[in-house]
Amino acid sequence: MWTEEAAATAEARESGIRNKSSSSSQIPVVGVVTEDNEAQGVFKPMDLNRVIKLLEETDKDGLEEKQLKFVKKLVQCFQNGLPLRDLAQIFKILNLCAGKIKNQPRFVESAYDIIKLCSLPFLKKKVSDEITYAEDTANSIALLGDLMKIPSSELRIQICYQQASSSYKIQMAEVGGLAKTMVQSITLLEHQLVEKLWVLKVLQHLSTSEVNCTIMMKAQAASGICTHLNDPDPSGQLLFRSSEILWNLLEKSSKEEVIQQLSNLECLLALKEVFTNLFMRGFSHYDRQLRNDILVITTIIAQNPEAPMIECGFTKDLILFATFNEVKSQNLLIKGLKLSNSYEDFELKKLLFNIIVILCKDLPTVQLLIDGKVILALFTYVKKPEKQKIMGWSAAQHEELQLHAIATLSSVAPLLIEEYMSCQGNARVLAFLEWCESEDPFFSHGNSFHGTGGRGNKFAQMRYSLRLLRAMVYLEDETVNTDLCEKGTIQQMIGIFKNIISKPNEKEEAIVLEIQSDILLILSGLCENHIQRKEIFGTEGVDIVLHVMKTDPRKLQSGLGYNLLLFSTLDSIWCCILGCYPSEDYFLEKEGIFLLLDVLALNPKKFCNLILGIMVEFCDNPKTAAHVNAWQGKKDQTAASLLIKLWRKEEKELGVKRDKNGKIIDTKKPLFTSFQEEHKIIPLPANCPSIAVMDVSENIRAKIYAILGKLDFENLPGLSAEDFVTLCIIHRYLDFKIGEIWNEIYEEIKLEKLRPVTIDKKALEAITTASENVGKMVASLQSEIIESQARQDVQNEQKVYAKIQATHKQRELANKSWENFLARTSNAKTLKKAKRLQEKAIEASRYHKRPQNAVFHGTDIKGLNTTVPSGGVVTVESTPARLVGGPLADTDIALKKLPIRGGALQRVKAVEIVDAPKKSIPT
Repeated sequence: MWTEEAAATAEARESGIRNKSSSSSQIPVVGVVTEDNEAQGVFKPMDLNRVIKLLEETDKDGLEEKQLKFVKKLVQCFQNGLPLRDLAQIFKILNLCAGKIKNQPRFVESAYDIIKLCSLPFLKKKVSDEITYAEDTANSIALLGDLMKIPSSELRIQICYQQASSSYKIQMAEVGGLAKTMVQSITLLEHQLVEKLWVLKVLQHLSTSEVNCTIMMKAQAASGICTHLNDPDPSGQLLFRSSEILWNLLEKSSKEEVIQQLSNLECLLALKEVFTNLFMRGFSHYDRQLRNDILVITTIIAQNPEAPMIECGFTKDLILFATFNEVKSQNLLIKGLKLSNSYEDFELKKLLFNIIVILCKDLPTVQLLIDGKVILALFTYVKKPEKQKIMGWSAAQHEELQLHAIATLSSVAPLLIEEYMSCQGNARVLAFLEWCESEDPFFSHGNSFHGTGGRGNKFAQMRYSLRLLRAMVYLEDETVNTDLCEKGTIQQMIGIFKNIISKPNEKEEAIVLEIQSDILLILSGLCENHIQRKEIFGTEGVDIVLHVMKTDPRKLQSGLGYNLLLFSTLDSIWCCILGCYPSEDYFLEKEGIFLLLDVLALNPKKFCNLILGIMVEFCDNPKTAAHVNAWQGKKDQTAASLLIKLWRKEEKELGVKRDKNGKIIDTKKPLFTSFQEEHKIIPLPANCPSIAVMDVSENIRAKIYAILGKLDFENLPGLSAEDFVTLCIIHRYLDFKIGEIWNEIYEEIKLEKLRPVTIDKKALEAITTASENVGKMVASLQSEIIESQARQDVQNEQKVYAKIQATHKQRELANKSWENFLARTSNAKTLKKAKRLQEKAIEASRYHKRPQNAVFHGTDIKGLNTTVPSGGVVTVESTPARLVGGPLADTDIALKKLPIRGGALQRVKAVEIVDAPKKSIPT
């Protein structure tokens, strides 16, 4: 047994060795052997093979004395350290000595002396010796672990001490697997505390290495050490060293494996007893620190749902310890117990809040949380801070605990709805939010994880209170949500939002965006499927939605949270506006559809599906179509053109087969994606959707089809020939999808080896043929559009060429007439005026400006009608206007379009385009 005298002896021995080591701190871990005999000192070569041979001999008179003498000589020979090159032979000698101890106890001293030499640095003759003899060194050090089986306390302690230093030795221990044998030796030392402490000290040093931690973990070190945490130990070293080893194992080896080892009743009972003792009787700084370490280890174990935390009674005690300051209890464990405002006790309180969040994930814990009145305890922090100190905490500590408590409520309260309501949870949170929004002077410290960004303001308090409300609203519990609406939550949320946007805060922009997002999500949860609540949301709510929609698109890439805010805004449009006709009309009147299309034009993949879904619903409103058709994007892009472009992009990403012109390639499978091609059709239960059905909801094609259908396929403005080619496919999307599903049915019947009756078989074949014919018809129509466009392009080129030729002839005639006029005129004044006008015309043609007092369409130049000597009137024509603007200025290429009417391609006359102001559709 461990005694004070034994402890003192061991400590003195350890201290002596440490002093010796410190006095020779200049000696390297691995020394260098030189060829100089004087430099080697007492180191002299020795025939180790002869010693080994002698120790292997038996049954000779006086042999033992001779063997001991040679071993003693060996120890004297290597008193400066063991050479790496001789290490294997020396440890073989050590092993032979150890084998003789049982029958010849005198060899204990010899073994002890050899082991003691290991405390000195190993010596090397060459720099490469460390690498050359690495395997021998590793095997030799591993042998020390096997020697722990020798029942000699002195020998075991000496073995353990050798591992206290030298990174090289630890490295060799990794290779040799010493950690495993040391772990296994713990079971041999159950009642020998001195030796056990030395082994734990060795394991503590070895556990600084990831390799050793992995070896120890595989040897079940975690459970073996944890179950002995409560062994008697007056020195206190056992608990300290054991917790340190457990920490290292969790950090440097497989965390999951270690947790699994500790998730048993025996280990948790040991941890519970240690923690309770330290909680109730630990008063020193060291005890409180150790108590918190044990609680953190317990928290990590509690993450495993299979850990019997409730069965061992640990959960109940932890809940009691977490709430005893806030809720009165008659439990004897906390009688007279009080926490100070010391750093350790403050950290303990936060750790207890944290473990409640972990424990509540195990549903059987719910009843214990109810019994422990956890909700009531946490709500004691959800109120305006009082001037006097609460529970002895400082102002900064109380603020941090307040935020931590509200964060804990966000996890716990949704599980305890009845307790939340009985504590008037909604009223408390709304009142606290009212204080958060008020102008009351309050200096927030903002110096904790939960207080980030809240220094000098109440953003942190508002942030976590809104998180709590959001968690409660999204339970979709009608009792909770009705109570919130009756207390004016919708109006309060809109008011908070308006107040925030009226006072921009760029310094805390990320937190402000999160607050705005949560407000919109709360409003969405309250208003969804409730017309009356949508009416309360009303125009004020629509205004805040439009405010967000007008955000600079460049901010979406800032990473501050604008993407999340936009998502929340779109969600609120869906839940708070759609279905309420006054709100829909107001949204349209304020150009909300234009804003949606502006965002859609940015092509945000993550929002595309949601925006299109909103558009589908909005198109049920008869006023929507005019707004959609009036929208114009960059380069005068129309909404129809944008939607068709999105369709093409989606099909490209899905791997749908199309040729270079966008035509259908496979008329049997015109909509098939690469995913559908890779996954063969398999028989499925009747209630399980097939791949073709799931494809409808998993991409945006169905939504684009629905929107264009509601806008009328026949009258879509601003489409190019490429758009019409794609539109042919979109127009027949539903027919193609129905054909896909019937094809799946037919294939499943074949795979299940079913034989349909003749009538059914003919019907299936007819449906399949009809579907393929639709594909062929669409492909044919696409070919006509492409050919027609090609012909139109040729005609346009010819027309332009003809105009260029005509213009060239007109210019030649004009120049000739001008030259004749100049040659025939004799009036100097008229000639000068004509030349000046010619220069103006040339200059104007360069800058595309019309010269003053000139008409370009074949009419006379005003003021230049003059009488020539012969009495005739000469009319001078200016450069034609169609040439002033360039060779294509008067063409109508941009005015041509190829619409689909009744499935046939028709030519439309050129029309005059009148620019209309953008976004001015009346509702």
